[in-house]
This record gives sequence, structure tokens and C-alpha cells, in this order.
Amino acid sequence: MATTYLSRTMEAATNRKICTYSAWVKKCSLTGNQMLFGGGDSTARYGFIDFNSNNELFAQSATSDSTDWALTSTNRYRDVSAWYHVVLTFDSTQAVSTDRVKMYVNGEQITSFSASSYPTLNYDFQWSYTGDTQLVGKYPATASYWDGNMAHVHYVDGTAYTPSTFAETDSTSGIWVPKTSPSVTYGNQGFFLKFASGASGTDSSGNGNDFTVNGTITNIKDTPNNNYATWNPSVYNANPPIFKSGNTEEEGQSDGRYVNTISTLAFPKSGKWYAEFKKLDPSNDKEAVGIADTEKAIEAIRANTDVYVTGYAGQASIRKDGNSITFGSEISGYVSGGYGDDDIIQVAFDGDNGAVYFGKNGTWGNSGVPTSGSSKTGAVDISGATWYTDARDLVFLAGEVSTSGYGHLQANFGIGYFGTTAVASAGTSSTNDASVWEYDCPTGFYGLNTKNLGSYS
Repeated sequence: MATTYLSRTMEAATNRKICTYSAWVKKCSLTGNQMLFGGGDSTARYGFIDFNSNNELFAQSATSDSTDWALTSTNRYRDVSAWYHVVLTFDSTQAVSTDRVKMYVNGEQITSFSASSYPTLNYDFQWSYTGDTQLVGKYPATASYWDGNMAHVHYVDGTAYTPSTFAETDSTSGIWVPKTSPSVTYGNQGFFLKFASGASGTDSSGNGNDFTVNGTITNIKDTPNNNYATWNPSVYNANPPIFKSGNTEEEGQSDGRYVNTISTLAFPKSGKWYAEFKKLDPSNDKEAVGIADTEKAIEAIRANTDVYVTGYAGQASIRKDGNSITFGSEISGYVSGGYGDDDIIQVAFDGDNGAVYFGKNGTWGNSGVPTSGSSKTGAVDISGATWYTDARDLVFLAGEVSTSGYGHLQANFGIGYFGTTAVASAGTSSTNDASVWEYDCPTGFYGLNTKNLGSYS
């Protein structure tokens, strides 16, 4: 959401002492306060739920900046590759104080807190006052926002539900997933936000408690039911890129440094995987994208290794100048003319045959044919490379040497967007893969998401 948020004015609540908040969220930032939900009049009273600057789940209500109650989880939530199901139940009519606010993540109740104080008996929660503002993705008092993805946001007025009301264990995968149509009595001021395309602020509870969208929400295919890869800011890097657009965009920031990143999801050495990357900055002529051994890629990022000039023992990539590079090997002019501003770099990995193909704007380099199978027509053949045969799994990578400018790349791992811009003209995708591409995805190749990975588990 970045600086985008939703807002609405509260009317009369069913019960200001009892309510439930449930949402699926995917974090994109590990810094600052990441605001989930709140409300109040921003001065005399306010309450909110967020991940604080320590990545702890935090909830608080205050009157005139004096804390009424607050809970801070001991657990820290720093996984930017996963969706979290966050549920808080509020019932100040409970005789036992610790029963008045309960926190859950992924169906499990949080019972360990680094700090805790609880509401008084029959306390009126601060986001339930008539005429006050409810907010999704923004702090009530200051300009702090949510940076990440959200799905299936429920607010229930008058009932305290447990997580199993909103989610369940999938019988096939065994993972915790949303119930698309939970059995819920929402009360007067309850709402259900599905974030449907073109109707991001629309309440689907039946109450008509619609929100105003402030800014622009991008509706993507990355959901709790099918989690897509992004770039991974959690890997330590002495000179990390600047990550944007839900971590699908990366930009260098310091001259003379090696700026590298990898995908959040890894894929096996079997199957066929495809991704697209859009180059935005022609001033930096030393960029590369490709695939790499996961462990060696992480080591290279931590060691601030040069991906562009020499590569490292664990990658196969295409450079901005159009040369393909593996450790100790280079194919000049693999992609004729190299890559310029706004060009789409295509990467296709055939794990069944140990072959990598690179393309530009719909044309495969070196007259490559990704569907050629064991003949590997025009491929970069990595089947005999020690790093490849020894690797357990692989990731997509991007790297640059920041010298005469900063590299700037947007990744499409199948969500159908480069940054916040939808693909110009969607190409075809493989059968049963809902991914959306700029150019035709080679037959039998797939986007990097959990549903597709499940086929090779």
C-alpha cells in the first residue's frame, strides 16, 4: 500500500465493548511501524494494530496520548516471503483481564508478551465511537502506513470470534488458508474487504460499510492461497538495493558497490520456470539477471561479490550488454544488441535438462528454443556445472555494479505487473498456471508461486 490507505466514518456500533479483527497480510518492509488497522479522532482517543519497528505484533488504545492498554508480542515477524493470518479478539466484558484482548497469528494464540497491560472491565474500544474515523493501512495520528499486501480483511462489531471462523487447514496442502465465505455475523459496523479489482474499498459483508480509497491500490495475483515470489530484502547485504512496489522492484543506491538480490522463493532442479524483468535505467551499463544456487547466492550477497564482471561459482545470468555469463564462461552476443531502457528481459530455466534461455521483448537469444527439451537448442547448458549438480535448489537473481549510475529493475514473477503498471499486452501462460506475462510463456514453463512449487514437492 505504501502511502495508500482506506478510511471511513463510524456510525453507531452494535457493541463497543466486543469486536474482532482478522486479516491476511504479507510484509514488504522490516523497518518502521507497519500499520494494519485503527481508528479514533486522532487526538482525544485512538487505537490501532500494527507491526512495530521491532517487527513485533502490537496493539494499543490511548486517551489524550495516555495509554489505556497495550500488548506487544515477544515473537518477531520478519518473513517477507510469507502471508500471515493476524486475528485479534476484543471483549472487555470478560471477568479475567487477560481474556479481554487475544492475539493470534496463523491460527495460534500468542501467549508470550514483551510488554502487556489490559483494558479495564467494560472498556469501550477506541475505533468504535460514532463519528470517528476507521482506517485500514494507516496510523490514526500520524503519517505511518502499511507497506505490503493485504487480503480478506474482516472487522466484526459485537462478536469475538476465533481464527477458525476465518481460516482452516487445507486438506490437500496441509497449510492454513482463508475461508472465502466465512459464517460471520458482522454487526452494524462490521465489514469484509476482498480488495476486488476496481472495488478495493467495497464492503462485501452486506452492510454497505464501504471505505474511501486514499491513493492507488494495485490488485495483484499474490494471495494467501497462492503466494508469488518477490525480491528478498531479508538477506543481509552491506549495500542493499532500494526495494519498491511490494518488493518486485529494486534500485541500486551507491556507486562503486555490488548490489545483488534474489527471489524469496526457491525452485527445484526439476520442472520449468519462467520470469520477466524490465530494465528502467540506461545510465548503468553493468546489470545482470539470471538464476543461481540458493546457498551460493546468499553467500555472494553477504560477501558483496561482483555478479556482473566475473560472476560467481553458482550462477547463470545475462548481462546488460547481451553476453551470457556463468562462472568461468561467457557467450558474447547471446542476446543481440543487449538491453536498453524499458526492454523486457526473459529468463526460462529448464530444470529437466539443465538448460537456461535468455530473451528480449519476445525473441529468444542465440536462436534459443526453450521447448526443445534434451536438444537444448540455443541454450546456456549448465547440466555439467559442478555448482549446478551440487545445488539443492535455485533462485532468480539480479545484480549490478553501480559505477556510472544505479541499476533499476522491475520483476514480474507472474503477477502481471512491472512495478504498479500492468503488463501492456498479456501473453499466453502455461496450462493451469494463472500467471500473467508480457510475452508468451514457453509451453510447459511456470511462474514461481507456491501452487506451482507444490507440483514438485
